[in-house]
Amino acid sequence: MTIWDEIKESFREGSAVTRLIYINLGVFLVFRILNVFFFLTNAPFPFMDWLSLPANFELLANRPWTLLTYMFLHFDFLHILFNLLWLYWMGQIFLIYFNQQQLVTIYLIGGIVGGLVYVAGFNSFPVFAEVVQDSRLLGASASIIAIVAALAIHAPNHTLNLMFIGQVKMKFIALFSILMYVIGISSTNAGGNLAHLGGALGGVIYVLQIRKASSSGKGIGHLFSGLKKSFEPRPKVKVSYRKPVDDIEYNRQKNMDKARMNEILEKISKSGYDSLSREEKEFLFRMGK
Repeated sequence: MTIWDEIKESFREGSAVTRLIYINLGVFLVFRILNVFFFLTNAPFPFMDWLSLPANFELLANRPWTLLTYMFLHFDFLHILFNLLWLYWMGQIFLIYFNQQQLVTIYLIGGIVGGLVYVAGFNSFPVFAEVVQDSRLLGASASIIAIVAALAIHAPNHTLNLMFIGQVKMKFIALFSILMYVIGISSTNAGGNLAHLGGALGGVIYVLQIRKASSSGKGIGHLFSGLKKSFEPRPKVKVSYRKPVDDIEYNRQKNMDKARMNEILEKISKSGYDSLSREEKEFLFRMGK
């Protein structure tokens, strides 16, 4: 099997986190390689402008696809590195409490709401009047902070072990991040910080509507169902023959699995995800499928 075959196999069999990372990384590599050819021919590189999100309403109306494409678009190496690391860590934790489809949905909703807040902010506040015409937004940050905010609402006491700091609960990570984004509005990355706040808002709204199972939540799920399916791992077809399980045995097994899940979630809330054994992590992964 070639390296390319292994990559395709990993993408097909991987989780939604893996697929989102592959898509972001693939777009980054394609654009950087294309940029080299345009550089050598001394020609302008137009693709970033076509796919990044413009703050100008008129330009956005002519490029509506940018509201989706910008959240998969990166150009600087450190930008994509930190975003993908954050996506991997937060995405793995998200899948402990939610399923694959919900991860993709919240990624998309966080990016869309973040983009809309960015556009609205640049067209509402006078300080941006001189730069709104030329401002562009790109990157997955708004989508990722939506995941963080959703976790802070759903599992506020989930603990992470941070280097040099120690154990920190998810709610404090989210609150600190949001505070930094608010302060950062007056910095050179005002648009990015507005988008981050919008992404956090999208994450909170989405996880609350999941909790309430409102009709609007069902509509959101239906809207993104087609896109979500492309991120779901394809099940392997396997034919097996075994004796049917009666209702008593089935219910007993379900109760045992539920009790085991509760024990593991309680352990996570007290000691963090890193405290789990390999067997416990594999059990969570199986239950999350």
